Amino acid sequence: MMQVKVPPIKCQGIKTKLVPFILSQIQWVEVVESRWIEPFLGSGVVAFNLAPKRALLTDSNQHIIAFYQGIQSGEIDRKIVCEFLQEQGDQLLKFGADYYYEVRDRFNQFASPLDFLFLNRACFNGLMRFNSKGGFNVPFCRKPQRFAQSYITKIANQVDWIAKQIEGKDWEFRVANWQETLAEARSDDFIYLDPPYIGRHTDYYNAWNQAEAETLAIVTKQLSCGFAVSMWLENQHRQNSHIQECWSGLEMRVCQHFYHVGSREKLRGAIAEALLIKPGFSVSIDQSLPVELGTIATPPYSS
Repeated sequence: MMQVKVPPIKCQGIKTKLVPFILSQIQWVEVVESRWIEPFLGSGVVAFNLAPKRALLTDSNQHIIAFYQGIQSGEIDRKIVCEFLQEQGDQLLKFGADYYYEVRDRFNQFASPLDFLFLNRACFNGLMRFNSKGGFNVPFCRKPQRFAQSYITKIANQVDWIAKQIEGKDWEFRVANWQETLAEARSDDFIYLDPPYIGRHTDYYNAWNQAEAETLAIVTKQLSCGFAVSMWLENQHRQNSHIQECWSGLEMRVCQHFYHVGSREKLRGAIAEALLIKPGFSVSIDQSLPVELGTIATPPYSS
């Protein structure tokens, strides 16, 4: 099984443990002008582990995009991150929560990508949440000693890995909504979508509702290129009816996993994850996958 590496940005629903499953179900053959496209980049864990030659990676969250643009341009690198987190960690250890909120206020005023990284790794439960005015509003995690040298080194190494994955590739990071991004797709591209989950948690940046989720399904199913959509299928309490209502007719692969990031305990339980794939576009099943990572199902799904 492939060795998955973790990006420096954490967010709700990060697909780190699902990367082998997702990429094993999609066999996309790149041609000269084809691109891997992600309209909901989030942490970027799927794209960074795949490392295609050409990619269009977008998100409506300007802070995520600015951070990865900074790595791409060289304005953010391993050394810079090490020095910054060491300095900020020392201040956090000295002043505790007061300093965290000082940085949060500073970030909400000036939007520094390095402050964004600091807050992302110092906030409560690794959440990424913004208020209606676009201000980061996650409280402190109550761990002033969080930025030990080993933790700083780990984050800096993650930044360095991202830089190496980007180097020499034709990747564009752009602030854009999903409509703008999908409008650029061509027939030889492949699109991976990881939209906010209806009914699972509040969106990490912009509002996301049932109407927009339904519109996304309509627009995506009309595309000429191949695509795959990640979406929660069911947990111990209920099933996601949105899949059958809006995404029926697609190939569906299912795996079981566990969410560790969430504001409440009930959001951090076992869940079945669906990968919905447009038929006829280089879909493969890796029969060597362990059962828990490759349970196969076709719609309609039944437990």
